[in-house]
Amino acid sequence: MTDITAESRPRLAPGVRLHFDRARDAWVLLAPERVLETEGPVQAVLSRCDGVRRFADIVAELARDFAADPAVIETDVREMLADLMGKRLVVIA
Repeated sequence: MTDITAESRPRLAPGVRLHFDRARDAWVLLAPERVLETEGPVQAVLSRCDGVRRFADIVAELARDFAADPAVIETDVREMLADLMGKRLVVIA
C-alpha cells in the first residue's frame, strides 16, 4: 500500500463515485457491486479527493472549514484514506 504523504493526491478509484442518494437522503460511495453510505465528515473529505488537491491542502481546508486542530484532522483523514485505500475505493493519483 502507498504511504500517504503531504504531497499525495488522493482520488476515488476508477469505477467509484460519490453520489447523493435521494432514497437514503445521504451521500454514498458507489463502487462495482457495492454501495457504502458515508457518515459524518466523510463526504467532506471524499469530495476533496479529486487527484488534484494534495493531502496537505485537503487537511488545511478541512481544518479551516471545521475550525479544528490540523494535527487531529491530519491523523483522522490519513487513517480514513488508508482504510479506503485498503478497500480499493481510493487511490493516490
